[in-house]
Amino acid sequence: MDKTQKSQNLRLFPGKTPTAAAFSTRHRQHKTVACLLALMAFLPGINLSGYAQTVESRKTTVLLTQQLRGVVVDNVLQTPIQGATVSLPALGLTTMTDASGAFRFSAVPIGVQQLAITHVSYKEVLLDNINVISGKENVLSIAVESRFKMAEEVVVQAKSKRNRPLNDMSTVSARAFTVEETQKYAAAVNDPSRMATAFPGVMASDDGNNNIIIRGNSPTGLLWRMEGIDIPNPNHFASTGSSGGGISILSTQLLSNSDFITGAFAAEYGNALSGVFDLKLRRGNNEKREYALQAGFLGLNAAAEGPISGKGGASYLANYRYSTLSLLGKMGVALEAGSTDFQDLSYHVYVPTKRAGTFSLFGFGGLSSQDISGDKDSSKWEDKGDRYISRFVSNTAATGLTHSISLGQRTNLRSALATSYSKIGDDYQYIEDNYSLSDAYIDRFTTRKTTLTSTLNHKFSSHSVIRGGAIVTFIGSDYYQKSKENETAPLKVVINSKGTTQTVQGFAQWQYKILEGVTLNGGLHYLQLLYNNTMALEPRASLKWEIDKKNTLSFGYGGHSQIQAMGVYFAQVQQPDGSLIHPNRDLDLTRAHHGVVSYHRWLGSNLALKAEAYYQHLYDVPIATSDTSTFSMLNVQSEYITDPLVNSGTGRNYGLELSLEKYLAHRLYYTLSTSLYQSKYTAADGVERNTRFNGGYIVNLIGGKEFLSANGLRTFGINIRTLYAGGLRTTPINLDASRQAGYGIYYEKEAYTQQNDPYFRTDLRLSLRWNRSRLTSTLSLDIQNVTNRLNVYGDWYDSEKGKVVTSYQTGLIPILNYKVEF
Repeated sequence: MDKTQKSQNLRLFPGKTPTAAAFSTRHRQHKTVACLLALMAFLPGINLSGYAQTVESRKTTVLLTQQLRGVVVDNVLQTPIQGATVSLPALGLTTMTDASGAFRFSAVPIGVQQLAITHVSYKEVLLDNINVISGKENVLSIAVESRFKMAEEVVVQAKSKRNRPLNDMSTVSARAFTVEETQKYAAAVNDPSRMATAFPGVMASDDGNNNIIIRGNSPTGLLWRMEGIDIPNPNHFASTGSSGGGISILSTQLLSNSDFITGAFAAEYGNALSGVFDLKLRRGNNEKREYALQAGFLGLNAAAEGPISGKGGASYLANYRYSTLSLLGKMGVALEAGSTDFQDLSYHVYVPTKRAGTFSLFGFGGLSSQDISGDKDSSKWEDKGDRYISRFVSNTAATGLTHSISLGQRTNLRSALATSYSKIGDDYQYIEDNYSLSDAYIDRFTTRKTTLTSTLNHKFSSHSVIRGGAIVTFIGSDYYQKSKENETAPLKVVINSKGTTQTVQGFAQWQYKILEGVTLNGGLHYLQLLYNNTMALEPRASLKWEIDKKNTLSFGYGGHSQIQAMGVYFAQVQQPDGSLIHPNRDLDLTRAHHGVVSYHRWLGSNLALKAEAYYQHLYDVPIATSDTSTFSMLNVQSEYITDPLVNSGTGRNYGLELSLEKYLAHRLYYTLSTSLYQSKYTAADGVERNTRFNGGYIVNLIGGKEFLSANGLRTFGINIRTLYAGGLRTTPINLDASRQAGYGIYYEKEAYTQQNDPYFRTDLRLSLRWNRSRLTSTLSLDIQNVTNRLNVYGDWYDSEKGKVVTSYQTGLIPILNYKVEF
């Protein structure tokens, strides 16, 4: 497949497609199976719901309560805060934290509660919408920020900020997201990436994947982190070189509140151009054993947590999921022409000690595969995609050990050692007219990484903090790829490499509170790839001014860079004399400047308006060597590009994001956001063009409302999301030239001048939660694309039909899920 075809042929679901026709088959199969299985699961779920309501109706006079407890810690040093006042204002309950920072309320009525934390040396924290249920204890870890003390000891109390990022060094283009959001948002299906598409400036690349486009950037620019460690792409069915896949491996059973950042990152984040998912894990219950079971379209889940030993405070937390599709296949249910299988395991073990600090062992692993058998009956061939037999495998695993220790009252050292493994493999064969099989595409990509990181936090005073650290990653790779330039070309080896290399990162950042409400952050990040000794030193800075209790103005700047997908460096080209060269061995990093201005205004106690303007200049972008080519790496969302490249391209993304957000109060929330943006690139021919991802605008409306039963034991929720956005861009196909050549030929000079129709989609989520003694059940139905609109995916040339064919994205898909916690 040539590079123009490759850049046009996006993937909707797992695996690699040697032609767009093969992709069409997978798209059709996925949609049909999804609808069938969701509808099959619906009837038993309804019966179960009715039974639960009957049981609960006998308990209308029972008052159910649950324990609510946690710890309060310093947000920089993570050390416990003794003597903080913790209260439940609505209930009139108050307690104090002990020497370990712990607090406890033994019998809190089920329902939504507000928690307040105050301390003479720290800013007040208000936690709204703590959902107390009967089946599971609430165990919280709350970080508080030091007050700014003037010489006269006058304290100005700052208003508590909702969705404030957990990383205190992140000032602009950053927000915290809660596990409840990933569970509540319509069609998020417990997936952080799909949930993030509800945020301003973020859009999914297509319906069948959780690749996300941030401010017009390619999805490859996203960095995934967990517990402060860079991790591999944590998704099932992940493509080579991508940041997303079909379904998230990560379970919301393990996740705690985390950060999502879309520009001008703090100095500790490196090797990313578009965004950062900074994921945090919660600790298991260290006093009692708790369980959760889940059944739905995406799989069968089992989670367990509890104490490891008596009074030491150690705990474990684990979740296992097995694909519903795999289970039905093993039961003999025919799944059309192929099968899709996945399973995953994730865990977190937390061990505190009295003198040696705290230890945390965590990890995740996912196995995913898809087999398509093709059809050897030529009378059933509708397009070329029906004639492919394929086997796709995508397996990922990572585990890490962290250690945190206090070095005196003002210093904390956090270190981690992690190892990861990923394997992606494809094998495509084509059914010829005589029913013989010919190889169409083969790849085997195995990557092993070992990462060592250490971060030091030192608090000079309540208004001066420094953070610095280093990250060293050892990379082992075994890559092989055999592909065609186009459908009619012979198969040839384009990557065949084994080897090791390392990356080195270092950072230092300083936070200084100049005045009450005025905070300055500054720092540097260093990134080096030892394979070819390319490097970057990146300055970062931000300033936040809390003008008063209602208005905040922030500025941010960052230099950022990213290593190319590793397989790109190993591309090989055979010379006329038979020798091999590696044209991309010395390829440099892709670099960018980020600039952001942000304004936030409170319009009421639960209503906020936010405006953010940004400009991103990209340079040293890899582009093709031919001076007539329009190819740029900025338009690639996955795969290893094997054509010769040079770092001469540029790009720019700029726009304005506006959002009106009503935070959850009185069981109602909504957000209306608009993003107006442009995404441009310049390739070797010197012409500035739209990137593939330049939709131009995104309008997003999300909202939800919960209704309580008269006895308060049942909660019915309705959540909706509507998205209207400019379509992604494509390159027109030269039909006459394609017919003559026998494969797709594009008008390269008109690259990305053609725009798909506007994208419109509405998702609906209905849920019913009911509490019984020591048991909470939740039944939910997510109806994705409730209007059944078939959004355009793209055009491709079908050489068998001799015409251009349009592919469409998924229609209406209902996803049922039942969960019980006890």
